[in-house]
Amino acid sequence: MDKSSSFYSLDPEKVLLAAEHAGFYPTGEFTQLNSYENRVFDIKLEQPCTPDAQSNNVIAKFYRPQRWSKEAILEEHEFLLSLKAEGIPAVAPLLQGHDSTLQEVDGMYVAFFPKVLGRMPQEFLSGELHKVGRLMAQVHNVGARKPAPHRPVLDTSYYGGWETLDHLQDWITPELRDRYNIAAEDILYAIDDSFDTSEFIRIHGDCHKGNLLNNGKEFFLVDFDDFVNGPVIQDFWMLLSGDEDSLDDERMQIIQGYEELREFPDHQWSWIPMLRGLRIIMYAGWIAKRWTDPSFPRLFPEYNKYTYWAEEVEALEKIAWKIG
Repeated sequence: MDKSSSFYSLDPEKVLLAAEHAGFYPTGEFTQLNSYENRVFDIKLEQPCTPDAQSNNVIAKFYRPQRWSKEAILEEHEFLLSLKAEGIPAVAPLLQGHDSTLQEVDGMYVAFFPKVLGRMPQEFLSGELHKVGRLMAQVHNVGARKPAPHRPVLDTSYYGGWETLDHLQDWITPELRDRYNIAAEDILYAIDDSFDTSEFIRIHGDCHKGNLLNNGKEFFLVDFDDFVNGPVIQDFWMLLSGDEDSLDDERMQIIQGYEELREFPDHQWSWIPMLRGLRIIMYAGWIAKRWTDPSFPRLFPEYNKYTYWAEEVEALEKIAWKIG
């Protein structure tokens, strides 16, 4: 059976059977949740999945075939279970009936997570970034204990680096290709010159406000799908407001919270523009790589048009000029 075809055409029967095979008792009611990369479902159960569960629902995550190896997914799960064991608020996968966090259905790996309730912070109130800094120090203390050899390294070998730039040549609007390449190459060379991978540890990797929720008592982390070996600053820069007037205060709050438990590498603040540029290249490459997914041309209708690449070029050039 073609794995991609099975992934694109997941039907209710397969979703519910996977839940049953995992040892849960679904009522038959479920909702598909928004996810570009995976197929995610909110499944109602006859009873809570754990004694302390917040609801009778469980979240099923069908990983996109051929994106991660089984070993890479299990490293993500191991990290999450290590955080849970230390009482660090991050949503960890549930053990299934076969005493693993993972099962395979028609060539797709499937994991289940407890449904949690929380809100995304629209903006951080006074003192909240201090709490976030302390939370991330807890995560990074666990992350520093050992590497994740089956996960990517967040440098120019990562998806968004030199290989992705080569792949994008057939997609970039011809009139803009030279400008795009010059700016992207300046950023990638700067990363090669600046990043010291000996500093890299296991990190969340995609820590934006949508993956940092608040349940009214504390902040907690969700969605470690982009879990990588990388610099700790990667887990902070997407949380910043971007307001130059507020930047010093935001940095101070983060550092104060972080350094209650772990030394903050101040020199990595200068890596933020490069990480932002890497993410822009990575995002464009990700769309190109997923273009055969029937949903992507509908989700990104401007992708193969001049206006999309003009905006990308301007964003990359601003970064290249800043770090030049």
